[in-house]
Amino acid sequence: MDEHSSSSTSTTIAPSNSTPHHFPKRSSRWSTILLAYKTLGVVFGGLVTSPLYVYPSMPLMSPTEEDYLGIFSIMFWTLSLIGVVKYASITLRADDQGEGGTFALYSLLCRSMNIGILPPKKSATSSTNNVYEGDMKPSKLGKIFEKSMVARRVLLFISILGMCMLIGDGILTPAISVLSAIDGVRAPFPQFSKAMVEAVSAVILIFLFLLQKYGTSRVSFLFSPIMGMWTLTTPLVGIYSIVKHYPGIFKALSPHHIVMFFLRNGRIGWLSLGGTVLCITGSEALFADLGHFNRSSIQLAFMFTIYPSLVLTYAGQTAYLIRHPNDHNDGFYKFIPTRIYWPMFVIATLAAVVASQSLISATFSLIKQSVMLDYFPRVKVVHTSSIKEGEVYSPEINYILMILCVAVILIFGDGKDIGNAFGVVVSMVMLITTILLCLVMIIIWRTSPVLVFLFFFTFFTMEGVYVSSVLTKLLEGGWIPFIISFILAFIMFGWFYGRQRKMDYELTHKIDIDRLQLMLSDPVLHRVPGICFFYTNTQDGFTPVLGHYLNNTKSLQKIAIFTTLRYLLVPRVAPNERILVTKLGLRGIYGCTVQYGYADSLNHEGVNFVDQVYDRLEVFLKESSDEDEISELEEAKNAGHVHVRGKTRFYIGRNSSWFDRTMLAFYEVMHNNCRSSLPALGVPLPQRLEVGMLYEA
Repeated sequence: MDEHSSSSTSTTIAPSNSTPHHFPKRSSRWSTILLAYKTLGVVFGGLVTSPLYVYPSMPLMSPTEEDYLGIFSIMFWTLSLIGVVKYASITLRADDQGEGGTFALYSLLCRSMNIGILPPKKSATSSTNNVYEGDMKPSKLGKIFEKSMVARRVLLFISILGMCMLIGDGILTPAISVLSAIDGVRAPFPQFSKAMVEAVSAVILIFLFLLQKYGTSRVSFLFSPIMGMWTLTTPLVGIYSIVKHYPGIFKALSPHHIVMFFLRNGRIGWLSLGGTVLCITGSEALFADLGHFNRSSIQLAFMFTIYPSLVLTYAGQTAYLIRHPNDHNDGFYKFIPTRIYWPMFVIATLAAVVASQSLISATFSLIKQSVMLDYFPRVKVVHTSSIKEGEVYSPEINYILMILCVAVILIFGDGKDIGNAFGVVVSMVMLITTILLCLVMIIIWRTSPVLVFLFFFTFFTMEGVYVSSVLTKLLEGGWIPFIISFILAFIMFGWFYGRQRKMDYELTHKIDIDRLQLMLSDPVLHRVPGICFFYTNTQDGFTPVLGHYLNNTKSLQKIAIFTTLRYLLVPRVAPNERILVTKLGLRGIYGCTVQYGYADSLNHEGVNFVDQVYDRLEVFLKESSDEDEISELEEAKNAGHVHVRGKTRFYIGRNSSWFDRTMLAFYEVMHNNCRSSLPALGVPLPQRLEVGMLYEA
């Protein structure tokens, strides 16, 4: 088995039929409410802190009362349609085994059609893996994707772009949230320089990233009171501002004001959408964080706390700005009454820190999904909860995000540039989610074409207009997420291409049972005493590394157990299902599948691993009443055992194309520096044997 193959502690493989994916999500009303309260500390950060930086991003130089009414109307309907209807009501239902995000939608589509890029993973997927799968015949659109490689590559490209953009959001959200909050100190203290604001923001973010190792649940328990205060105090200030400055603000809920706003302002009104789109930032994290909290708790928290809080806060800000039209460059802190300025500053700063958490945890989920599908180099993924499979933390990703967030603040300290980049990310990810969700509706849910058309037309039009507006800011900071996405996409494509080429080689050079029998019958090859655990990931045959091993050593232990590690989407695998053994048709040749869940630790079971396999194999042979093989097994155990795994590399010859030379060389660099896929199993070093083999590119 290649030491960097697809079965790993940080890679999720489709579960077998024998074990369910999830524990039933049955909870009392109060436990759901409690969980909804905890979601405040993680899921909605970008949304709830958006009042800090929406109005400063407005391009209108001298806005009038009617302009502000139009802007508030745009934000209200954007929040209502995209936040409530699209994400909270529809998108959250498109989870993939409890996971959310654009790559979860892609995974859902892949497993519902025969478009898996890596065949072994597709073939390992049970027909019961998802509630949308079953005996349904493929839809017409699904058949198009199955037959067209171009369509499949376009779908993959869109999904990768969406994931890369959302990871870029995970870099920009912490930067702009904390920077905007700390910048509030400059109003009462003008001597507090911009450089000092950037330095304090960087220190706060570093502290936040150091907390991530404690897990989402603990962090959310700590942060939820802060978000509770924020979602309570800001709408109260908003109500006060409405009563004092402009009680008739809610007449702006009429879409008539939107039409008049664009007729009056023309191109400037269109450009202003680059600022108003930030009112919905964080909505994708609402979906991507689905692996950390269940759907009901997210919907409950959003509908009854976040949504009304945002509407009242924006209404209050708008009411203040109608009476003070030139204060829009600091629209949040200016509308805070002087007497409560400092308490609100403290709450805003703390809330900005929490806001960063939503995208950080969403990034962890996205990276885990990418590693699971073998589209990203293996990084360490730690499950921080024994009851929630989607709650994960990655040390490497955490510190990379920390460095990039601090770099964005120190290099692009101007909040306006970061806001422009932020707008690009938000609108692009929303648009990509709409496209993928429409495919889910058609191919999996079999939704009425009329409803799909209404959904697509409404949201694609809205988000398309937003995208067209924010792209005008490409040279003013909007290029930042594209650079981040390009780098991430290059990494993902390089890894994917190398994995695909390796899989293709293994499938075309795999050893079948007849060839293995012929090799073992060669008089030059000796069957030596002992047990050999040969780690493999090849299905319906044996890995080509086995042939390389036999040709060079001219020997094989009398008992050879071809072992595959399989990760299941459950916390723990029952002891009687942990190790599955079978006979592979030749004397002394057996197959062994070791199944484990995300809360199981294989690294501490190595002392008993051999004994467990031996006991299982002995029971299996007794059931088949084969006394001779039981005797051979006992002798082999007494003779000792060795663990063999492959360590494969590409041989890039002169005849290889420049594309192969470039991409496979890049893959090898990542391959050599990523984590091993094979858990240590506690196997002592003297009993480990690595077999190197070159795969011809």
